[in-house]
Amino acid sequence: MLAAQRRGRILAELSRDGTVRVTDLVELLGVSDMTVRRDLVALHRDGLLEKVHGGALAVAEPSSSEPGFAAKSVQRRREKEAIAAAAAELVHTGMAIAVSAGTTTHALTEHIARIPNLTVVTNSVWVADVLHRTGEATTSVLLTGGLRTPSDALVGPVAVSSLRSLHVDAFFMGVHGMDVRAGFSTPNLLESETNRAMIERSRRLIVLADSSKWGVVGLSSMAALSEASVLVTDSGLSAHASGALADHVGELVVVDPVDGDDDEAGHDFPDFPDLEDA
Repeated sequence: MLAAQRRGRILAELSRDGTVRVTDLVELLGVSDMTVRRDLVALHRDGLLEKVHGGALAVAEPSSSEPGFAAKSVQRRREKEAIAAAAAELVHTGMAIAVSAGTTTHALTEHIARIPNLTVVTNSVWVADVLHRTGEATTSVLLTGGLRTPSDALVGPVAVSSLRSLHVDAFFMGVHGMDVRAGFSTPNLLESETNRAMIERSRRLIVLADSSKWGVVGLSSMAALSEASVLVTDSGLSAHASGALADHVGELVVVDPVDGDDDEAGHDFPDFPDLEDA
């Protein structure tokens, strides 16, 4: 297992339980005590956890914190797979759609790759790669230019400019957080601007967000909850959260995660280069 994947697993455990122990991680990851401790030191150095004797504690995530694609790709994989499968039912032959960057939208792309005659506008390097490798020959992919973020989104003035003359049937958007007051948000200002440009060019906004995004507020809001025609999420939401979302979004679709282990269920995420020692 690559270092980025191990550390993503550690962060996923922290998000679930709020604490992890070195001994449990050694068994879970199948690596040495020294490797786990080195991973915890690296994550602590990056401000992603608080290292304590024998393990680590979760830290409150700053509104400007932006995890990379590798770290996010191993978190809540069952939920993302179920959300992606449900959202794919909204895509039909001949549609023109926009797809934002993100691990859940990446999962969506693998579901829709075999639908013919699609036109897909995206600012995601990973989404474009899936469609290039496995998409139908009749699918057209328009990849925006722009600056590349830690989550592998292309953003900024170049991306926004490329969207101005386009019109699509629906925009499938992943988010960092969702909150009644803040709406759908992201920690990256330029990504927020780019996603707002996609919203303006779309007839419908379809948001893909797992239940862990509820109550999370990023630095910049992209849209109010009421702007979403459809929100697809999972059954991990509390009754209060479900009620609040149902009151604001056009349609709330709640799915149950697919059966199976978190690390094996769903589609395969890409491997990432291991730039540090294992």
